[in-house]
Amino acid sequence: MKLPLNMLAQMRTATRNLMGSGPAAATEAIQQALSAAGLTPQAAATQAPPPQPMRDINPPPAPPPAPAQARAGQPQADAAPEAASVPPTPAQAAQEFAQDFMARLGVPAGLGQHSFDMPSFELPNFHPPGFNAPAATPVEIPAGAQFIDGVYRNHAGTRSYKLYIPSSYHGQAMPLIVMLHGCTQNPDDFAAGTQMNALAEEKECFVVYPAQTQGANSSRCWNWFNAIDQQRDQGEPSLIAGIAQQVIDDYPVNEREVFVAGLSAGGAMAVIVGTLYPDLFAAVGVHSGLPFASAQDLPSALAAMKGGAMPNAQRKAPAGGVPIIVFHGDRDTTVNPRNGDELIAQGVRSQAGGKAAKAASVDGSVPNGHRYTRTTHSQADGSPLGEHWVIHGAGHAWSGGSDNGSYTDGKGPDASREMLRFFKTVS
Repeated sequence: MKLPLNMLAQMRTATRNLMGSGPAAATEAIQQALSAAGLTPQAAATQAPPPQPMRDINPPPAPPPAPAQARAGQPQADAAPEAASVPPTPAQAAQEFAQDFMARLGVPAGLGQHSFDMPSFELPNFHPPGFNAPAATPVEIPAGAQFIDGVYRNHAGTRSYKLYIPSSYHGQAMPLIVMLHGCTQNPDDFAAGTQMNALAEEKECFVVYPAQTQGANSSRCWNWFNAIDQQRDQGEPSLIAGIAQQVIDDYPVNEREVFVAGLSAGGAMAVIVGTLYPDLFAAVGVHSGLPFASAQDLPSALAAMKGGAMPNAQRKAPAGGVPIIVFHGDRDTTVNPRNGDELIAQGVRSQAGGKAAKAASVDGSVPNGHRYTRTTHSQADGSPLGEHWVIHGAGHAWSGGSDNGSYTDGKGPDASREMLRFFKTVS
């Protein structure tokens, strides 16, 4: 990850002041650095309340002390904070502001130490209201099914994955769903929360869950905001596409029914992968994600997350895209819901090729759950281009998911089931 040189210099100036005798200058330098990147921080620490707890793209819940190997190395909560009645000094507030900026995007602590002379930091023990803690028990596997480990390597690196093979598999060709988890999650957690394995049993399909590493991103976010990770046959898109191709090579996958979906950072990466590999993926599912190439570096990523990615010629997706289904809660404070609006507009534009698309909206509700607005987009002949589900009252969580996994909202609608239904209509 690289920051603009002018911002790098300003951050260095700020952090030197943090460690020295000029906290006011530190705060000003950090604000200037963010302003230069198009971001406007809150008022200076001497004039505003202490900054809110830092969050990454998909703010982490508190991991329980489970022995699961997949959770080894997760950042742990720091010691109990000081009493709220003791306000931080200006130097502490400025330092927290700088750390917050870096931690929101999963920047490894070592990068802060060596590039900015900043002390290392860890993600906080943060409990978003209404969100569920990670599952403490393994994913249940029905008799006859398999949930097996795999590894893929290419010039861009190595990623592990887990492949679900339903008990209904007896050598026949089946669809393949690639599921990209959000920050701090892993394949087991994501499978438990989305319940996609249970649907694979019902619908007879393979499901593969690529795993991001802490070496690539300290919060295990997919690096959707890096330029190298927005190019075909480069970076993480090549690894994800390679995992899908490896499963296709090893099992009788119906190659016209290969789909990719994801949550948050995983949703943003699903858009990138589906856009770059329309010859491999037939459709894309995105939950709480961002448009294709909506950021080129850390500052623009934070701006897109908080302010919403706005229409921009540089973010124009290549023509000839694939159908897309988008879910976004209108109370999402982690990834602005405007990203969902631009995401579906971008997807429809890339497929329509300048032709007018038809749109139709219906309102609905889940019994004892959320209300929603579903907008369908289609070509003149009725061919589906996309669907946009706005879930009223929902935050940054997988709609209709199970509380066995993290970042789920059981009040529905069922995003997993609706994605598979949509995928079937376009295949």
